Amino acid sequence: MDLSVITLAALASEVLEHKTGCICRRNPSHLYLTWAQLIPNPHLESPWICLWRGQDDQAFITTMGFDVATFHFILEGHGHFAEVWNSTPIPRGDVFYTAVPHAERRLLDAARALGLVLHYFSSAILEVQLQQIFAVVPSVLTCYLSFSLNIILATLCKMKEARIALPETQAEFAELSSLIVAHHSLLKGAFGSIDGLSLPAQVLDNPEIENATYNGWKTDHTITIVLIFSLKGQPFLSLSLTHAITDLKSLGKGTIIDAILNAPGSWHDAHTVKPIFQPLCN
Repeated sequence: MDLSVITLAALASEVLEHKTGCICRRNPSHLYLTWAQLIPNPHLESPWICLWRGQDDQAFITTMGFDVATFHFILEGHGHFAEVWNSTPIPRGDVFYTAVPHAERRLLDAARALGLVLHYFSSAILEVQLQQIFAVVPSVLTCYLSFSLNIILATLCKMKEARIALPETQAEFAELSSLIVAHHSLLKGAFGSIDGLSLPAQVLDNPEIENATYNGWKTDHTITIVLIFSLKGQPFLSLSLTHAITDLKSLGKGTIIDAILNAPGSWHDAHTVKPIFQPLCN
């Protein structure tokens, strides 16, 4: 009897060791964390919870690019992030799009979901680090991040304060021009400044996309971003979007008023900025 038990134990140990070896061979890098390796309940404790409880401007700006007031401004209010998050079911193959959402059952609430997407935007952070910060496994992280990206886009598109647009009247152009003349008297007629930035892009297998992003001058694959800024009308001490709106009291002072995003790196500068200059010529 004892010999049979010992034999069975030896066989079980051998099977377990073989299974573990197979897993290691299939996942040599294993660049993710499992539930057993994370904080048990992300609702109660996680690095994000510590950040949220502190409500510290510098910590929010460092990790997410916005201060506390701006974070709450994007999160709260009619039609803003929290309302959409709580009223929209997460897209799934087994859930109809008109189903009643159960936000209270989700591992991340609206604030944590907004924090997740802003962490993702603000740095080239690895997914495994996002797992640690928000205490969720890869499948949950991928699902919530994709869902949150759609919500933040829809939210910002509806927010007047997030709108990027050129002045609409001659009076608004003249107001912005007067701010520049006050600092540089010879720059009459100017209403802002423009600058471009080339960002490295991933080299893809698709030859058409690869050719579009290849910049022969820099011998690298890039995308181009062009931004137009208006001059700040007065000393701007607050990093808060809501405070900026209150202080500046008119269109565009110290903000981005036009932009070209993700233009192919192979395009000539003149072709890239054409959509900006064409409306001005008209």
